[in-house]
Amino acid sequence: MALDGIVTRAIVHELQGCIGGRISKIHQPNGHDVVLTLRAQRGNSKLLVSASPTYPRVHFTEKTFLNPTEAPMFCMLMRKHCEGAIIENIRQIGMERIIHIDVRQRDELGDVSAKRIIIELMGRHSNIILLDPATDAILDGIHHVTPSISSYRVVMPGFSYTAPPEQHKSNPLEVSQNEFEQKIATAANVDADENEAGSQTDTTKTAIETKADASRWLVNAFSGMSPLIAGEIATRTGSDSDRMEAGALWTAFKSVIESVKEHQYTPVTGLNAKGKMIFSAIRLESIQDQEKTYDTMSKCMEDYYGDKAERDTVKQRVSDLLRFLQNERSKNIKKLDNLNKDLLEADDADKYRLWGELLFASLHLVNKGDKSVELINFYDEDQGNITIQLDPLLTPSDNAQRYFKRYNKYKNSLAVIHEQLGKTKDEIAYLDNLLQQLSIASMNDIEEIRDELVQQGYLRDRNKKGKKKKKNDRPTVHQFTSSEGIDILVGKNNLQNEYVTNRLASANDTWLHTKDIPGSHVVIRSTDFGEATLEEAAQLAAYFSQAKESSSVPVDYTYIRHVRKPSGAKPGFVIYDHQKTLFVTPNDELIKSLPSTIKNG
Repeated sequence: MALDGIVTRAIVHELQGCIGGRISKIHQPNGHDVVLTLRAQRGNSKLLVSASPTYPRVHFTEKTFLNPTEAPMFCMLMRKHCEGAIIENIRQIGMERIIHIDVRQRDELGDVSAKRIIIELMGRHSNIILLDPATDAILDGIHHVTPSISSYRVVMPGFSYTAPPEQHKSNPLEVSQNEFEQKIATAANVDADENEAGSQTDTTKTAIETKADASRWLVNAFSGMSPLIAGEIATRTGSDSDRMEAGALWTAFKSVIESVKEHQYTPVTGLNAKGKMIFSAIRLESIQDQEKTYDTMSKCMEDYYGDKAERDTVKQRVSDLLRFLQNERSKNIKKLDNLNKDLLEADDADKYRLWGELLFASLHLVNKGDKSVELINFYDEDQGNITIQLDPLLTPSDNAQRYFKRYNKYKNSLAVIHEQLGKTKDEIAYLDNLLQQLSIASMNDIEEIRDELVQQGYLRDRNKKGKKKKKNDRPTVHQFTSSEGIDILVGKNNLQNEYVTNRLASANDTWLHTKDIPGSHVVIRSTDFGEATLEEAAQLAAYFSQAKESSSVPVDYTYIRHVRKPSGAKPGFVIYDHQKTLFVTPNDELIKSLPSTIKNG
């Protein structure tokens, strides 16, 4: 895990500026995360505390979170005991990934009440726990741990708090060179004894002979030490030989730990030798490409994690929708192939009419039982011969009638085939649009897409029985602010697109959309803006489209008054004219730099 004890120490050091500040608001946007709005000397800030089993973390954030209409029980409890509270202390437990935040507020009776927020960043065992420090009684945890889950400790209201099990490792900030080398010697001797007992193993090998061995030993010997940092220490020895000298390892260890002890951090992200993105509180020699440094640990983590946690959750939630839409698309692709085959056959309708007419004009030349007949094609300028296949069981007249019936059948079906071709192509375009929208959807967007599929009759309403009427049935709106201070609205699904384009936008607002590519409706809510705003709006249109990873993406723009929805069209489908076209290459950094917020309509 990249979030180790060193990163935790860097974050706790950054949080020291919040001591004496006040927790003004508390929200819980989902089942794992709590967002604390803090008011301190540094001004207002938002602290994200996540007990996600995949991406546990704590850092300041600039992101906007859409909160549920009804706060979860844990959020309500946090508000009761911590909203308005003064932060008295923030500390890390040793070098572990555990943070304690002590707060003080006045309760309903006016008495001073102290509480402790415990944040455990322990992978799938991560948790956020609120307790009474006077009694160590748990008030609640964001994740409950029952006796059936763990025999070691219970995280439930009313139980005494038990810290995660001790790992009995040394604190790397407190070890001396002598103690360090003794630990190496002990590890080497233990390993040698084990090798000797094994008889068939190589007894010349010790635990600290290679960089890989050194890395493993550091992780096992010291708390808060991740394989990433242990590998960095081994790399800094500069040793290319098989044997790892204890002195060289101590020097490399000290060079890392001294900077951590003195809170001299260089938050960094980049790609390692395997092309995997990594991050750290200290500079890493293992970064091979795309190295980027940050002013604070929070900015580093915000950039590294981005929307990874939400994307993972979204992937789990949309799996059934993806399967359904992909199956529907496959059915329509197959239907399109069959319709094209029917069209090729129907295009031969005139041939059957010609054969029927030639047979009627030459009945005297045809006998029952003939399998074919060669006749002069008097419609041809050259009067050439044409061979017509016959059914020997039918009379010449019946053979002619058979071809006329086939002609009429195909002639009548042409109109139906063309109509079905149009509908099927529209259906495929609609499904492609939904698939693109799912690829960029947030949690709230998913439910809106699901609602749309219910409204369009694709899915049954799972919540039909006893479904409460929504207080606010307006869809989510994603609002960005351009570098010129102009509001730009973005719809990330069809319900949002229709709402942004047809309800919120004014006739003289500017509307943008990728040309002939599934994507978002984008609206510049102003009649007075410069080239910078137009470029940024075009960037948003390209970024939130199927062409996100492409270059020179064509983006059409026109006034809202030139955009209209045809009668009976699918949700989100519009036609437009008087457009001009820009070509842009989506820039991830530019999009992230634009201030944004999420609103319910």
